[in-house]
Amino acid sequence: MPAEPAVALVVRGTDWSETSRILTLFTREFGKVRALAKGGRRIRSNFEMAFDLLSVCRVMIWRKSHGSLDLITEARLEEQFAALRTDLHALHAGYYIAELLADGTQDYDPHPILFDHAMATLRRLSGRNVLPAISVFELVWLRELGYSPRLDACAACGTDLAAVAEPLHYSAAAGGTICPACLATAPDRRRLSREALTTLWRLAQDGSEEQTVPIVNSEVRSLLGYTVSHVLGRRPRTLSYVDGR
Repeated sequence: MPAEPAVALVVRGTDWSETSRILTLFTREFGKVRALAKGGRRIRSNFEMAFDLLSVCRVMIWRKSHGSLDLITEARLEEQFAALRTDLHALHAGYYIAELLADGTQDYDPHPILFDHAMATLRRLSGRNVLPAISVFELVWLRELGYSPRLDACAACGTDLAAVAEPLHYSAAAGGTICPACLATAPDRRRLSREALTTLWRLAQDGSEEQTVPIVNSEVRSLLGYTVSHVLGRRPRTLSYVDGR
């Protein structure tokens, strides 16, 4: 099989030898790819700076079979995100995006929408919009993986939440909002205010940064972090740096 082209975001890298690196790339064409870059650590390398974390590169990948690492035969740097070099909070958010792509997706399971959204989020990250941008990214990540939380009705019984009195609750295990009648089915439940529910709904529907900046709050961040952690099976290592807790 000949080498195949792809546009890739570098989401992880480890040294493999004195001259080579093992990379985890999230590509638009193939999804997550684990590949060996022979000579990737040499100062005078054809790969230049293409394999820095959170760099975007055009690569040629020789896909191997039987669980072996793929081989990167060519790489050309396409883009780096300037704001990540000057804004520490944005950099931490970029690391968080990389962690979710590296650990929360399957090998060779393409998600072009998720790739495009990751790129768009990294391009616009800055100190003023990190939290709303990350909240929208988490909801896209959840949707693409099939874990989009149900926000319009009780995830357990389907009751329309508009007709449900307070208090509302939220359960990551149940898959979204929980009405008072179904509390016993969701031992992991957390209280959910109407304001937070409205914010989550708006983030999930349009993701408009201008609309979300004033209303992103600690409750929404806590609920999304809790949901992502449930899906991932652990709390992401970089999440605390994004949320500051």
